[in-house]
Amino acid sequence: MKTIQHWINGAETAPATGSRLSDVTNPATGKVTSQVALASAATVNDAVAAATAAFPLWRDTSLAKRVQILFRFRELLNARKPELAAIITAEHGKVLDDALGEISRGQEVVEFACGIPHLLKGGYTENASTKVDVHSVRQPVGPAAIISPFNFPAMVPMWFFPVAIASGNTVVLKPSEKDPTAANWMAELWKEAGLPDGVFNVVHGDKEAVDTLLQHEDIKSVSFVGSTPIAQYVYQQGTATGKRVQALGGAKNHMLVLPDADLDLAADAAVNAGYGAAGERCMAISAIVAVESIADELVAKIAERTRTLRIGDGTRGTDMGPLVTAAHREKVAGYINAGEAAGATMVLDGRNVTPDAEGDGFFLAPTLFDNVTPDMSIYTDEIFGPVLSVVRVPSYDEGLQLINANPYGNGTAIFTNDGGAARRFENEIEVGMVGINVPIPVPMAYYSFGGWKNSLFGDSHAHGAEGVHFFTRGKVVTSRWLDPSHGGINLGFPQNS
Repeated sequence: MKTIQHWINGAETAPATGSRLSDVTNPATGKVTSQVALASAATVNDAVAAATAAFPLWRDTSLAKRVQILFRFRELLNARKPELAAIITAEHGKVLDDALGEISRGQEVVEFACGIPHLLKGGYTENASTKVDVHSVRQPVGPAAIISPFNFPAMVPMWFFPVAIASGNTVVLKPSEKDPTAANWMAELWKEAGLPDGVFNVVHGDKEAVDTLLQHEDIKSVSFVGSTPIAQYVYQQGTATGKRVQALGGAKNHMLVLPDADLDLAADAAVNAGYGAAGERCMAISAIVAVESIADELVAKIAERTRTLRIGDGTRGTDMGPLVTAAHREKVAGYINAGEAAGATMVLDGRNVTPDAEGDGFFLAPTLFDNVTPDMSIYTDEIFGPVLSVVRVPSYDEGLQLINANPYGNGTAIFTNDGGAARRFENEIEVGMVGINVPIPVPMAYYSFGGWKNSLFGDSHAHGAEGVHFFTRGKVVTSRWLDPSHGGINLGFPQNS
């Protein structure tokens, strides 16, 4: 059986004696397909050393040469998308079309980073004081750690590393050990594109690897995506050692449906956003907030559409694949049990499913609950599975209040044909990403991705202008060039003249 090794200083590492190993499973079949080596602190230190050694040369590489490599990476990625999509489906379980979509959204950040010469432009002021000029520059921070989750093994790392590398930083990526191959595949692609050795490194591992990165003095920034408790831990530990940290946490995304909405559009959106990737998205809609007058009709339309979905192996043209592990499948099934016990109306029960797949995969069919109340665990907790809850409210005002009272603030949506209501919602809602008749409002790469409240720890969102500022720091230079003469002694504070 293949063992997936780390990628350090431009090459896959040799197997280390006594390495801890973790199984990598195809979720559609339940079969172990490979094992991944889990990094010790010493291995992480080797990766950081490689990134640290490569940093001065890469920092001083011209923008023109950096961009040439970025463009080559972009072209290689574009040509070989199906290859990477197959890897994602085999280890994560999402259907091939969804995997291709993930890669395309990540590629948008690569394309954004290709414009780094413009994005890194400083300012210049001539003669700010007599014969004194002032200019500003943005310079790379240094070796950057990226700790990414299982649900988007290509897209989430690509939220960060194209901007980090384009800005002159080096990278140590720690992907999820559940689906690690995509990270190594991208490392090989960077090498083929001409990226110098040591600029992009991959270490696989668990808490030991994460803690080593958080504590290492040579790591200057940390980018994280995962659950809220771990995001908070990463933020606290990273900032305690003087690092810049952007830690994106969990979500409980709501979709408010008003009486004037196109209910067919809203139902389509609820199914797509609730059950895509088996609900394993931080931007999944998991709570439909329906105004009472249209709730019965909306629930019926959602159920009608959900019953048509084909569940099975993502390589067989199905609509929805398995959950990532057997343990996660059981956790999500436990929430379904809890919702039923709490008295929510079970419209569709996904616990009994006959998938289009071979073997013993980790499948649940889409589950739909109605009459969910805010005290139920299926509402309060981030389930991260194909479970959609409908909460009924009397009007817009109660719906807005419900969403704003939630401790998460990642993404939300409103479905309405009333422009005034939509404008009011986008102004009053306390959430970082808002969709108007758009169920999954993931911004384009030239905007920033990030939530509010318990969905983000740190001041910077991912990619966009905020990403460039996160991976760089400002420097202001004040200069004066005079004729050869001594200016004299003056101990006073400098004044403009």
